[in-house]
Order: sequence, then C-alpha cells, then structure tokens
Amino acid sequence: MARYAIVTDLNRCVGCLGCTVACKVVNDVPIGNFWNKVLRIGPFANEEGAAFPNVYTYFLPVGCQHCADPECVKVCPTEASHVLPDGTVQIDKSKCIGCQFCAMACPYGVRYLNEEERVVEKCTLCEQKTSQGELPQCVAQCGGRARYFGDLDKGWDSFVGAGKVNHTGDASYESVSTEFCKLTDIVRPFTDSDVHHLPDTGNEPSFRYILRNHEWKGGE
Repeated sequence: MARYAIVTDLNRCVGCLGCTVACKVVNDVPIGNFWNKVLRIGPFANEEGAAFPNVYTYFLPVGCQHCADPECVKVCPTEASHVLPDGTVQIDKSKCIGCQFCAMACPYGVRYLNEEERVVEKCTLCEQKTSQGELPQCVAQCGGRARYFGDLDKGWDSFVGAGKVNHTGDASYESVSTEFCKLTDIVRPFTDSDVHHLPDTGNEPSFRYILRNHEWKGGE
C-alpha cells in the first residue's frame, strides 16, 4: 500500500498563490471555497528585540492532509469518505448525504459543503491526474518548485516536481508538465529536524513541510 503525499519546501515558497488558483481552476472549486489555502506565517523577529527589516515571514499551504488514520472516515455514516490503496482520502459523492460530520471532525477545517450539489468536497490530490501518471495541479503549477508529489513509503527520492532540473528547449505547458524533476535534485539539503507536519491528533497527517533556519509554527 502506498501513501501518496505532497512535500512543500517552505524556504522556496514565495506565497504567489499559484497552487491555490491552479487547484480552483482544474477542479472547478466554487467561489468562496478552497481546496488549498496559503497562510502567511509571521512576521517574526530574527532575534529577540529585533524590528523590521530584521524579521522573517514564510507561507504555509494548507489543504486535506490525506491522513493515514483520518477522523473524517471514522465518522462518515455512509462510507462516502474512504481511503484508497494509494493512501489518499476520497469522497464518493453518490454516497454523501451532506451531513457534514466529516467537516466537523477534520482537525484542519479543510472540508466544505458544496451548496449546489449538497455534498462535501475537499482536495482529492488530483486523483484524476495522478491515476494517469500526472502530477497534482498544485505541484505542476508551482513556479518556485516548492511542491513535490510522491510516496512517503518510498522515501524522498520518490518525490517529484514539474520540469527538468535544467530545462532547455521546449518550454510549453505540455512539455514541462510531462517532465519531472526530483526533490533531492532541487531543494537545498535538510535534516529530519527540518521536516514538519500539521498537528497530529491521532489522525497521522501525511503531508510534510520542510523549513530550515526558522521556527516552525504549523503545530499551533
């Protein structure tokens, strides 16, 4: 069994919101709702008593964490919310009754009720794309090469982003979106202490965040 996830290098993320926009477009997310939000964390002083410009800020993309032991699945009365063999958490809309128990159980507040369809929606990790060997749209459209998609069970070498390491020649969308680079070839070196995840309430969130030389605030 795989455990698909996204790893984001927060030292590379510039907060452009390209991932948010790309997600809304490809998944037809209704106005006012988001499958992926980018939060600004900071500013914080680089040292005690410091003031601008001696401060730092980073950006934190937050969406469904495709947890290993998801609370949303446990509370769903119709089994509409379920875990696939690839480790992703999905919603069968034909079974969803719109009760929103899952939305209330989610520790991260990343589910919402589609008022028109009366079903709950959230990030699917672009299952319609990954099942065809493509990248999730938020990864494919990350201009800073901060986001990478892969299998936690296979280690860091399995995580890939869009485009070649040194892309030359055809720079069309079709070319870039079908050529992948490895996380380990792009991001600066990091240690285990630089790798973080959102608060774990027993649900075991899968997404990982790399942050070097700054204090991690995503656990609050």
